[in-house]
Formats: sequence, structure tokens, C-alpha cells
Amino acid sequence: MSLPTITVTVPATTANIGAGFDCLGAALSLYNQFEFSPLSPHDSTYPLPTIKVTGLDAERVPTDATNLSYQAFLKLYQQIQQPPPAVHLAIALHIPLSRGLGSSATAIVGGLVGANAMAGSPLSTDQVMALAIEMEGHPDNVVPALIGGCQLAATNGDRTWTICDVPWHEEVIPVVAIPEFELSTTTARQVLPTHYSRADAIFNAAHLGLLLRGLQTGQADWLSSALQDRIHQPYRQHLIKGYDAVQTAALEAGAYGMVISGAGPTLLALAHPHQIDTVAAAMAGAWASYGMNVQTLILRLDTTGTLAKSQ
Repeated sequence: MSLPTITVTVPATTANIGAGFDCLGAALSLYNQFEFSPLSPHDSTYPLPTIKVTGLDAERVPTDATNLSYQAFLKLYQQIQQPPPAVHLAIALHIPLSRGLGSSATAIVGGLVGANAMAGSPLSTDQVMALAIEMEGHPDNVVPALIGGCQLAATNGDRTWTICDVPWHEEVIPVVAIPEFELSTTTARQVLPTHYSRADAIFNAAHLGLLLRGLQTGQADWLSSALQDRIHQPYRQHLIKGYDAVQTAALEAGAYGMVISGAGPTLLALAHPHQIDTVAAAMAGAWASYGMNVQTLILRLDTTGTLAKSQ
């Protein structure tokens, strides 16, 4: 019996969203695609994969067995204790690397979901999710990438996860401004302190609760206050040239607020539909004043998550 070709489409994500550090993330309407085609056992490259990458930053993605998506593919076959088939992997990239939009999460989720589909779906979504969190190290990108929507993840005492869907009001529109420079997650984590004051912990707990209600209701004054944070953003802002100017421009243009997307340097503004064009233009203009190129995108919440199709 021949194996099917599996095409997996995975959305970008924005993580943290202010006070939701390492536990809150949302899927966005920007996508990477991963196509797994079985190779004949008689192919000269068997059993090694062949990998082709096209699109944004394609030249920087490994095309050997160290490719992250292929590593995730292998991870799932190891989990189900089956030998992996030889595959050709074609990757089409539309999400920029190292910009805080979950590109590595798409690779992990794409590889796991592709392998699971090719193997006949032996693992449940929750089991695939657990493997994705294990590979990524934290849930805020891989969980919404896999199941879509805005998701809050909390650890349990037995090292499992409770995942909670967060309602997102239709009048809360994500606007992302993606600068030309990169910021690695490792660098962004290195600037964070190892301990926080009780006051900062209380501040973030209160603002995360307010953020969840603001996202649900779209109430502007709640969102304006809720997007504040004391755990990660104050320490990362200096890594992003022009941050203060872009934030001021976004707020003056009518955004509810602005946060660092993931580890940055992409900046995420949330705005009412009537303000989104003005907000996008203002953010781009503020960064342009620093001589930097920037791409602004008006996106929507992806509520579907990862899709796998076989042929």
C-alpha cells in the first residue's frame, strides 16, 4: 500500500500579547506550507529525505536532515515506534524568520501533523500538541498554531497542560509591523531577570485577567490598560530600535494598544476596524523615520489552526 502525499498548512502566531508571557498566544492569517511526498525505496537518496524550500528567507533554512520540520517528522515516528518513511519535503514560507511570528512553531507543528497524517493518524490532537510543546519548550506559539484561535495554556501538577480557548471579539483586529532586522528568541530571553517583585507579579496577574475580558468584549478602555506588562516588555524594548516612536504613533492613530509579538522585533497593535489602516500607516511611518524598511499587515484571527490534506 502506497503512502499518501500530505500537505500541511500552519498559521503564524503572536505570543505573549502583553501580560500573557509564555502562556497566551493567538493564530494569525499568515501561513507556511509543508508538503510531504513519499519517496520510492529505489530512489538513490533513500532513506534520507530530500528537501526544497521556497519563499521568504528560503536560503537560510537547512535542506538536510537537520531541518526542524523534518526533525519533528522523525519525532512523531519515534513516538509511535515505527520506522519513518523516506520523504520529499517541500516547504513554502510566507512567515519571516526570527521576527516573533512563530516561524519555528509552524515547522514543528507542520512536521508532527504531516507525520501523523502519513502514519494514519495514530495520535490524537492532544498527543500531537504535547509533542509540539516538548519540542518548542513552551506552549504559547505551538498550541494556537495547531488548533487555531487565541489559547491560554496552564501547566498541571502532573506536567500535563490545560488549554483554554479565549474568545476574541470581531472588532479587535491585529495589525503587525515587521521590521527588516531580526531578534533571536535566545537574545530576547537573556535580558529577562530571574526574579520579579510581588508587585510586578500582582500587576501582571491583574492585567492578564483584564486582557482576557478585553479580548472577549472588545471594550476599548479595558484593552488600553490590559496590554501593559512588567514581566518581559520593559526589558526587551531597548532591543527594538524605534519601539517608543512606533508605540506612540500607533496609540495616536487610535490603536487600543501595542505589544511586542512573541520575542520581537515584530510589533503587534490591536485596533478597531475603523482605525486599522491609519494604525498600520502610522507604525510604518514611525519606523521609516529611523531609516528602516517595515512591512505592515492587517491580519485576522485564524480560528481553524493547522490543516492537513492528503492526496
